[in-house]
Amino acid sequence: MNRNKMSEALNRSRRNFLGTIAVSAAAAGFVTTGFADAQASTVNPTNLRPNKSGTNASFGPLKQIDAGLLNVGYAEAGPTNGPAVILIHGWPYDIHSYVDVAPLLASAGYRVIVPYLRGYGTTSFLSSATMRNAQQSAVGLDMIALMDALKIQQATFAGFDWGARTADVVATLWPERCKAIVSVGGYLISSPEGNQVPYPPEPAFLFWYQYYFATPVGKAGYAKYLDQFNKFIWHQASPKWNFDDATYDRTAASFHNPDHVDIVMHDYRWRLGLADGERKYDELEKRLAALPPITVPTITMEGDANGAIHAPSTAYRAKFSGKYEYRLITGGVGHNLPQEAPEAFAKAIVDVDQF
Repeated sequence: MNRNKMSEALNRSRRNFLGTIAVSAAAAGFVTTGFADAQASTVNPTNLRPNKSGTNASFGPLKQIDAGLLNVGYAEAGPTNGPAVILIHGWPYDIHSYVDVAPLLASAGYRVIVPYLRGYGTTSFLSSATMRNAQQSAVGLDMIALMDALKIQQATFAGFDWGARTADVVATLWPERCKAIVSVGGYLISSPEGNQVPYPPEPAFLFWYQYYFATPVGKAGYAKYLDQFNKFIWHQASPKWNFDDATYDRTAASFHNPDHVDIVMHDYRWRLGLADGERKYDELEKRLAALPPITVPTITMEGDANGAIHAPSTAYRAKFSGKYEYRLITGGVGHNLPQEAPEAFAKAIVDVDQF
């Protein structure tokens, strides 16, 4: 089968597969501390300045802070007394997915926090004894710990890929800390038990990397060919995004975190029930496994050229019980929507904040 025909077959398979199973898949402690008043400034949505993809190459100097189990590296922009927005990246990406989004939000008066997740960039574990765990609840707790460390009472969360899942998790488990969310791809909470549905061959092919990671040779291969591997995923997930080598290289540096390979392996193996989690997260995971609806205001988004497998918006609409809107971003936008369409992503954050 030639490349074009294979692509057409996979796209057709993706549509048919998700149209039939995604509906069933989608259906499947707040601690008070001394928080500063960080919500006092006025936001002016009309101040969003035009900012095309690739306008900015970097953030200002990064910051570090101890938060929970981690020393978190993060970028910050905007007034410190502005309404907080936390932007969460996915795999295989990093904070540069938001390098053009953060200035837009800062110009509108938001305090923008863009953290490296565990296993990426300058974020590190405080103890060598801590399990390199990527359970969805553990990563969600990282966000709560970061808020506590920064004395942020409440924030709007926005993300894609792992970041969208984490925004969903925070909104579900700690809605009092979450003002609203923007979630690319919709409702991404799952459980190892719920991921045991066997897929037909062609849809299973779209998850090839997850099955590859399930093997010892997959872990070794990812470590050996790290940069080539993730660049290949970028092309697969965003087939119409003409990023240059410099854009990729800025992000690829974050993959050389010493915990990166272990975190990525644990994430995908845990999802499939091939790696255990930690008992201290069992109660949180039990709550998430029930796939409860998200009650906070939400905008879900999708790019019209997303090469990663994703559910149609109708499959997860019922999982959002608060004020809600879905947006399809056209023009060849792929999986890394914030970096490919920063203006649309920033506008969604401003809009959901006004819901």
